[in-house]
Amino acid sequence: MARLQQTLSNISEETGVDNGRVGIVAGAIEYPNQPALVGRSALRTGSDHVRAFVADPIYEVVAAHEPNLLVDRYAGEQFEESAVERTREMSEWADALVIGPGLVDADGDAVCRAIDTVDVPTVVDALAIEPALEADLSSAVLTPSDKEVDPIEDAYGSLEAFSEETGAVVTLTGNVDEIVADGERTSNETGTSALTVAGTGDTMAGITASLLGQGMDRDDAAELGAWVLGKSGELATAEYGPGVLATDVIDRIPDTIR
Repeated sequence: MARLQQTLSNISEETGVDNGRVGIVAGAIEYPNQPALVGRSALRTGSDHVRAFVADPIYEVVAAHEPNLLVDRYAGEQFEESAVERTREMSEWADALVIGPGLVDADGDAVCRAIDTVDVPTVVDALAIEPALEADLSSAVLTPSDKEVDPIEDAYGSLEAFSEETGAVVTLTGNVDEIVADGERTSNETGTSALTVAGTGDTMAGITASLLGQGMDRDDAAELGAWVLGKSGELATAEYGPGVLATDVIDRIPDTIR
């Protein structure tokens, strides 16, 4: 971990360096805030530009929520086939992509095709995880919670087997985070019980995507992303106690990186 922390410290101290672009496919009418949480996390981790691609009905909500976030929209209320090509176009602009947080009622086949059509490292989170199991995941980091991991384990038996067969990296969040890559499992023990608050999974996705967009390998980005979230949670909890919010955690990311 010391090696990864030094890498992150070097990134944060560099000036005049492009720190990458992150694209986000997330949110729905029921969950309009997820794209902004992911985007703010990526920005706080150091990304220069973050663009959210959201359903038309929540466009104004997302755009108003976070003024530092670029926002684009697709027609309709759910992610479907008509949005796949626009996702590919966004991925040509981006250095890393996030797909899944709050993506309620998305067309699973369209999600799978979107992942297959992009050519940048991709964080697959939440509701995109199950449909993504049919996609090429050799450039992906999956970030399931312990409530979202069942489809992977049901299909492959274990996360170790899944990572070996697909080439994917997995960050399984829980009381102790588990990072699985190339059939090997490592643990991250930073964090507090307050990190069960809603929105911290979105925060993890944004942090990890930012690190990928800044050029980190997937296994390093997954391991360091879990550490950054945990340490930022510790700082926020020290100030707010059990009432900590995901936005409190996000705003402590720069302190953790420094």
